[in-house]
Amino acid sequence: MAVDAVDSVSQTHDPVVTTPYGAVRGRYEDGIAVFRGIPYAAPPFGARRFWPPVPPEPWDGVRDAGEFGPTPPKPPYSEAFARLLADPVVPGDDCLNLNVWTPEPGPGVRLPVMVWIHGGALTRGSSAVPVYDGHAFARDGVVLVSINYRLGVEGYGLFPDAPPNAGLRDQLAALEWVRESIARFGGDPDRVTVFGESAGAISIGALLASPRARGLFRRAVLQSGPPEVSERDKVRRMVRRMATRLKVPATARAFAAVDRALLLRTQADVARLSSPVLGGPAFGIVVDGDLVPRDPMEALVAGGAGGAGGAPDVELLLGWTSEEYRLWLAPGGLLERVDRLGPVALAGAMARCRCGHEVPRGYRAIHPRAGTAELVGQMVTDHLLRVPLHRLADARPPLTPSYVYEFAWPSNVPGLGACHALELGFVFDTVEVPQAAQLAGPGAPQELADAMHAAWVRFAVEGDPGWQAWDASHPVRIFGAGAPHTAFGPRDRELALWDAESGRPGAPLSSPESAPSPRPRRPRRVMAVRPSSWPPLPRRAGGGRSRP
Repeated sequence: MAVDAVDSVSQTHDPVVTTPYGAVRGRYEDGIAVFRGIPYAAPPFGARRFWPPVPPEPWDGVRDAGEFGPTPPKPPYSEAFARLLADPVVPGDDCLNLNVWTPEPGPGVRLPVMVWIHGGALTRGSSAVPVYDGHAFARDGVVLVSINYRLGVEGYGLFPDAPPNAGLRDQLAALEWVRESIARFGGDPDRVTVFGESAGAISIGALLASPRARGLFRRAVLQSGPPEVSERDKVRRMVRRMATRLKVPATARAFAAVDRALLLRTQADVARLSSPVLGGPAFGIVVDGDLVPRDPMEALVAGGAGGAGGAPDVELLLGWTSEEYRLWLAPGGLLERVDRLGPVALAGAMARCRCGHEVPRGYRAIHPRAGTAELVGQMVTDHLLRVPLHRLADARPPLTPSYVYEFAWPSNVPGLGACHALELGFVFDTVEVPQAAQLAGPGAPQELADAMHAAWVRFAVEGDPGWQAWDASHPVRIFGAGAPHTAFGPRDRELALWDAESGRPGAPLSSPESAPSPRPRRPRRVMAVRPSSWPPLPRRAGGGRSRP
């Protein structure tokens, strides 16, 4: 059966939908059918640990889908960040699961679909965060799907005896589930929009450029995260440092034998000094010659501005917050420390951004009253986020529109300003939930949430969020105090400094993090090798082989 035979309009009974692996029973909540914890892949533990996802085992009868499923293993946030960011833990092994909010569960409805990929530096977060509740999207005629995927060393460890990017492969498997199953929940598999923030947006950048994900989504939203890959050596160093502390070989087989709680504690210890501002070893997506055959940014800007590039038929919505860096610096008291360090902090920012003296001098000239922390923060924000997102928007085909926004409303929590992740409660129209107030403070403007949420819905439905598409005039929609408005080139003076820097003799262009130039770099060559030790590709329901 596709839907419970009981009258779904009266909503007197729980909704039941049959997936390719078995039937699931959800709940009606305020007129919306909600299904939580649906497995899209088998538990990634035991013999499957560190390996690509495989389909779940089919089940008999009707599986209850009333509660969030288990969350992937992850260390807790530090005390300073835990006060601002909710990150619930649901115990259990069956953590490769997803949730669906739908206004009308049943085949033939064909509503637009949005798939949410959460952020958290690829080490934290889950679909169970209350801010990500999908009710408002379903209320407005969109089927909302949110997913879990493996994190940290479980999802992004780099080992000689296992394929890389397991967490990204989980995301691909979830999107394949959506392609196969979402019509049964009232969604249209041909009108899928993926959206994500921070690490979620970075993941979408990799999927945009991946031939393996082609055709799985029509539109994409990248919030505060550009297409990028990590240097393989940085990820290896994380694994090796963990192996040294654990006194085991740096192999998947050895790590799989370590107690899960000990592995998480060790991961948290070795990652303590890594941050977007400080840099250092960190888990991340790497070029693997398979799912990620080349640097995603290189693939997406191939051919230069106006060229075909990668994913030429996918419409994009891109953006950032005005003061991303404040979430990275304010909670631990680093804002004040950076201001005290003065020139030493600026020198550190130059090293982090691999730039010469002209860049901080230019920022000082543009912002003469800014303190050192603000200058450092804006430099790093531009280097990591705005420069590559500008570059991506510039390179899109002229017949495939892109739209750019900036979230500028300052938090009512002292010191946070318009920081990283603050826009999430506004996008989901969940500013009233207590967990959103942890970051936004009391009294977040509902009218701003109404406007921003409506723009995301309109983009998913029509491909146009309601303002001018990106062109040579650089239109940016500003969501801040007062009514949203469009500014033209609001960051152009700062970003011009990076254009000049990219042309400086001896300026490094080899790192994917430090390549703001709109000119595409030479693609790196990676052999697409599938070691014989990898498991055979499993068969999905209905025949054919799944993608690992």
